[in-house]
Amino acid sequence: MEIKGDIRTREELLVEGNVEGVIESQSAMTIGPNGKVKANIRAREVAIYGSVRGNIEAAEKISIRQKGSLIGDIKTAGISIDDGAYFKGSIDIVRPEPVRQTKAAVVSEPAAG
Repeated sequence: MEIKGDIRTREELLVEGNVEGVIESQSAMTIGPNGKVKANIRAREVAIYGSVRGNIEAAEKISIRQKGSLIGDIKTAGISIDDGAYFKGSIDIVRPEPVRQTKAAVVSEPAAG
C-alpha cells in the first residue's frame, strides 16, 4: 500500500507500506519492517523497525530497533537505539514539565457580631 498525504489518528497505528506526508497519532505508532516512511511524525510513542526519513516528535519515547533506520531529527523524553540500527540526525531530549499544584486561596471573613 502507498499513501501520499496526511494521516491523523487517535488510535495505535502500524505502518507496513509506503507513506509520504505527515503522520500524527495521539497513541503509539509502529513502523513495521516493510514500512518506508518519508514524513514528519508526531506521536506519543514511536517504534521503528523499517525506515523513516523525516523528523519525529514523541511525547514519551522513540525506539529504533535492530534493523530500523531513521534519518531526521528527534525530539522526545526518552530514546532507545538497538545495536544494528541506523540513525543520522540530532536528538533533543525534553523533560516533562512538573505538575503544578495550585494553592486555593483562603479567604477569611470577619466574624459577625
